[in-house]
Amino acid sequence: MAGALNIFKTITANVTTTPTTHYSTPIGYSTVVLMCQLTNITASTTVDASAFLVRTGNTGGNVTLVKDASIPANDAYSPLTGRMIMTFGDSFETSASANSSVQLTLSLLETLTG
Repeated sequence: MAGALNIFKTITANVTTTPTTHYSTPIGYSTVVLMCQLTNITASTTVDASAFLVRTGNTGGNVTLVKDASIPANDAYSPLTGRMIMTFGDSFETSASANSSVQLTLSLLETLTG
Protein backbone atom coordinates (compact mmCIF):
# COMPACT_ATOMS: atom_id res chain seq x y z
CA MET A 1 0.00 0.00 0.00
CA ALA A 2 1.34 3.43 -0.94
CA GLY A 3 1.98 6.15 1.63
CA ALA A 4 -0.13 9.27 2.02
CA LEU A 5 0.19 11.81 -0.79
CA ASN A 6 0.66 14.84 1.50
CA ILE A 7 1.57 14.88 5.18
CA PHE A 8 1.76 18.05 7.27
CA LYS A 9 4.09 17.85 10.28
CA THR A 10 5.27 20.09 13.08
CA ILE A 11 8.61 19.22 14.64
CA THR A 12 9.51 20.72 18.01
CA ALA A 13 12.75 20.21 19.90
CA ASN A 14 15.08 21.68 22.46
CA VAL A 15 18.30 22.85 20.80
CA THR A 16 21.63 21.81 22.34
CA THR A 17 25.25 22.90 21.99
CA THR A 18 25.94 19.79 19.93
CA PRO A 19 24.74 20.01 16.29
CA THR A 20 21.67 17.75 16.21
CA THR A 21 19.53 16.46 13.36
CA HIS A 22 15.83 17.10 14.05
CA TYR A 23 14.34 15.98 10.74
CA SER A 24 15.33 13.94 7.67
CA THR A 25 13.24 13.62 4.51
CA PRO A 26 12.07 9.98 4.23
CA ILE A 27 12.52 7.79 1.17
CA GLY A 28 9.93 8.42 -1.53
CA TYR A 29 9.10 11.94 -0.32
CA SER A 30 10.19 15.50 -0.86
CA THR A 31 9.66 18.09 1.85
CA VAL A 32 8.65 21.73 1.80
CA VAL A 33 9.72 23.54 4.97
CA LEU A 34 6.96 26.07 5.51
CA MET A 35 8.26 27.76 8.65
CA CYS A 36 11.21 27.57 11.00
CA GLN A 37 11.50 29.42 14.29
CA LEU A 38 14.22 29.40 16.94
CA THR A 39 12.91 30.75 20.26
CA ASN A 40 15.06 31.89 23.17
CA ILE A 41 13.17 30.66 26.24
CA THR A 42 15.51 32.22 28.81
CA ALA A 43 14.33 35.17 30.91
CA SER A 44 17.48 37.30 30.77
CA THR A 45 20.21 35.87 28.53
CA THR A 46 20.93 36.40 24.83
CA VAL A 47 21.67 33.06 23.14
CA ASP A 48 23.32 32.35 19.77
CA ALA A 49 21.73 29.75 17.50
CA SER A 50 22.64 28.15 14.17
CA ALA A 51 20.59 26.18 11.61
CA PHE A 52 21.83 24.01 8.73
CA LEU A 53 20.46 22.11 5.74
CA VAL A 54 22.57 18.95 5.44
CA ARG A 55 22.44 17.73 1.83
CA THR A 56 23.03 14.15 0.67
CA GLY A 57 25.13 13.10 -2.30
CA ASN A 58 26.61 15.68 -4.66
CA THR A 59 23.71 18.12 -4.49
CA GLY A 60 25.56 21.24 -3.42
CA GLY A 61 26.95 20.33 -0.02
CA ASN A 62 25.73 21.54 3.35
CA VAL A 63 24.02 24.91 3.59
CA THR A 64 24.30 27.24 6.57
CA LEU A 65 20.92 28.90 6.99
CA VAL A 66 22.10 31.01 9.92
CA LYS A 67 25.32 30.94 11.93
CA ASP A 68 25.40 32.19 15.54
CA ALA A 69 22.35 34.45 15.26
CA SER A 70 21.95 36.36 18.53
CA ILE A 71 18.46 35.88 19.93
CA PRO A 72 17.52 38.17 22.84
CA ALA A 73 15.80 36.69 25.92
CA ASN A 74 12.12 35.88 25.37
CA ASP A 75 12.42 36.54 21.63
CA ALA A 76 12.45 34.44 18.45
CA TYR A 77 14.34 34.30 15.16
CA SER A 78 13.20 32.86 11.83
CA PRO A 79 16.17 31.69 9.71
CA LEU A 80 13.95 31.23 6.63
CA THR A 81 12.33 34.12 4.78
CA GLY A 82 10.48 31.82 2.38
CA ARG A 83 9.99 28.12 1.74
CA MET A 84 12.79 25.56 1.55
CA ILE A 85 12.71 22.32 -0.46
CA MET A 86 14.36 19.17 0.89
CA THR A 87 14.78 15.91 -1.04
CA PHE A 88 15.22 12.32 0.17
CA GLY A 89 18.01 12.10 2.73
CA ASP A 90 18.35 15.84 3.33
CA SER A 91 18.38 16.77 7.02
CA PHE A 92 17.66 19.83 9.14
CA GLU A 93 20.15 20.45 11.95
CA THR A 94 20.54 23.06 14.71
CA SER A 95 22.87 24.05 17.54
CA ALA A 96 22.96 26.79 20.19
CA SER A 97 25.46 28.43 22.52
CA ALA A 98 23.69 27.04 25.62
CA ASN A 99 21.68 23.91 26.36
CA SER A 100 17.97 24.18 27.23
CA SER A 101 17.82 27.82 26.09
CA VAL A 102 16.44 27.59 22.55
CA GLN A 103 13.42 25.73 21.21
CA LEU A 104 12.94 24.82 17.54
CA THR A 105 9.59 24.81 15.77
CA LEU A 106 9.70 23.40 12.25
CA SER A 107 6.51 23.26 10.17
CA LEU A 108 6.67 21.17 6.99
CA LEU A 109 4.82 19.34 4.25
CA GLU A 110 5.97 15.95 3.01
CA THR A 111 4.82 15.06 -0.53
CA LEU A 112 4.96 11.59 -2.05
CA THR A 113 7.23 11.64 -5.10
CA GLY A 114 6.42 8.37 -6.72
